[in-house]
Amino acid sequence: MANIILLAICLLAGIGLKKTGRFPAATPAALNGFIIHISLPALAILHIHNMKVDTSLALTAAMAWILFGIAWGLFSIVGKLFKLDRQTMGALILVAGLGNTSFVGLPMIEAYFGKEYLGVGIIADQLGSFMVLSTLGILVATMCSSGDITPRQMARKVLMFPPFQALILAFILKPIAFPVWAVSILEKLGGTLTPLALVSVGFQLSFGGMEEEFKALATGLAYKLLLGPAMIYLLYVTMLGTTGKVIQVTIFEAAMAPMITAGIIAIDHDLRPKLVGLLVGIGIPLSFVTLYFWHKFLSFMV
Repeated sequence: MANIILLAICLLAGIGLKKTGRFPAATPAALNGFIIHISLPALAILHIHNMKVDTSLALTAAMAWILFGIAWGLFSIVGKLFKLDRQTMGALILVAGLGNTSFVGLPMIEAYFGKEYLGVGIIADQLGSFMVLSTLGILVATMCSSGDITPRQMARKVLMFPPFQALILAFILKPIAFPVWAVSILEKLGGTLTPLALVSVGFQLSFGGMEEEFKALATGLAYKLLLGPAMIYLLYVTMLGTTGKVIQVTIFEAAMAPMITAGIIAIDHDLRPKLVGLLVGIGIPLSFVTLYFWHKFLSFMV
């Protein structure tokens, strides 16, 4: 519950800070820069180092990759049919294609399924959402923000992305035991991610003229909260025939609200910041309602 309250406080703080006029217009850019260069790398090194890889959770890890791949194909087709600009397609793929499997996902798993299933959420987040964001996510952001770009430039963009570099470093350091002071520092630096990200989103959130974004907003949230998890259900349960609590939690994670960090990456690449803010700002509270019904459905059907 504390995490959920913190989400609301930080989002409202961002909105309030903008209204006071005491912070410069460039505040989100500064916050986003800190998140990308400090907060995310710290989290990557900390969590990947501690993570135990279990092959029995392969479907859990694959979930985020599948959802992102479907989103990429779907929104590319929708973009061509409705003549959406490149930035809009990029924002939808990035933000609606990735779920908030950590800061929202983990408390929700604990509330609905119990602490013993938090490990499933960590696998979904670290081997799924975070790795997708650090590789395919930055690839999509680069393609949609820069237009024509050579494979070499694209590869350089991914390789120079600080969280991706931290990801590689984390795997290299896995055999090495971290001293207590290093863990403490990483935890404190990583803990800045969600507060700063939500303040940044709140600072840029504006409901004025929302009708202009309504179609893209509704499409993105419909995919993230309903269609995406439904497709994971059809694949995992109907086609593959898998059942049990782990699969329930995996599908539940697929139904999480748009990923805050993906929104920060999208905004940093100037991919429709207003739309991104609405996807995150409306998607998180709306997901509290849709997740309740997903849990009810999964309890009976899986």
